[in-house]
Amino acid sequence: MKKIFAKSALLLCGLGAFSMVAQAAEWSDTSIGYRYGTDFAEPFNANAITKNILNLNHVSGYKYGSNFFNVDLLLSNSKDPAGAGSTNGAQEFYMVYRHTLDLEKVTGTPFKFGPVRGVGLVAGFDANTKTDAGYNSKKRMFVAGPSLSIDVPGFLTVSLLGLWESNAPYSTFTKVSTPRYSYDTHPMLGLAWGIPIGSTPLSFAGFANFIASKGKNEFGAATAAETNIDMQVMYDLSSVLGAGKNTFKLGLEYQYWQNKFGNNSSGPAGKGAFAKTPMIRAEYHF
Repeated sequence: MKKIFAKSALLLCGLGAFSMVAQAAEWSDTSIGYRYGTDFAEPFNANAITKNILNLNHVSGYKYGSNFFNVDLLLSNSKDPAGAGSTNGAQEFYMVYRHTLDLEKVTGTPFKFGPVRGVGLVAGFDANTKTDAGYNSKKRMFVAGPSLSIDVPGFLTVSLLGLWESNAPYSTFTKVSTPRYSYDTHPMLGLAWGIPIGSTPLSFAGFANFIASKGKNEFGAATAAETNIDMQVMYDLSSVLGAGKNTFKLGLEYQYWQNKFGNNSSGPAGKGAFAKTPMIRAEYHF
């Protein structure tokens, strides 16, 4: 059953990706960004880590729904080493893709009730690759489930998604490669929002993911429920720089991530599994 759901999610992802090419976009926004913070955390690492993060983001709408794509390049300092004994920092790529099929657009029937202005079906994936000393994550995760669009200025979505996640870590300390391991299928309640703050140049955006335990990890230890909240207040600098609205943005971001990647911050993973990270953030939209 797990394989069937995972393959179904992959198929929906493929259909969504195809729609980006096959359908003319009704609207789109693409941006490159930069984030910087000095208090990042990683499980089993007690150090405060500095990271520079480069970002590519794309969101677009077409006849039957929308697409979201994001990839981060995360560059750590030496407190998160690239290998055992290394003085170089770790490097990581983390990619997210989501396709939302709008049921009203597909069926021609409105799905509006109470504060809800639309209902969708979401499918997508996360994937990462990291070069570091202790874990060298190679995460693959498929997601699928329903989503509600809430009637607010800007947007607010609430999704209940099933997660099918696996990983195949490698430790440079022990030189041991762990065969790809699939966790238990588990649910996630996810919120995403982008809301203007009145008529000011400010906006409030971010996401919040509440993720249930995924059972035992690849080493036989229990995983913990996970909370990952990332929010930012951004100021539109475009008029100051003589550019069109929402072209250049600068602001502050904060991430609260308890039991990071399912590692219990009250257990051996220690305080590194509980990140509370302020950042500066800049974006250029085109």
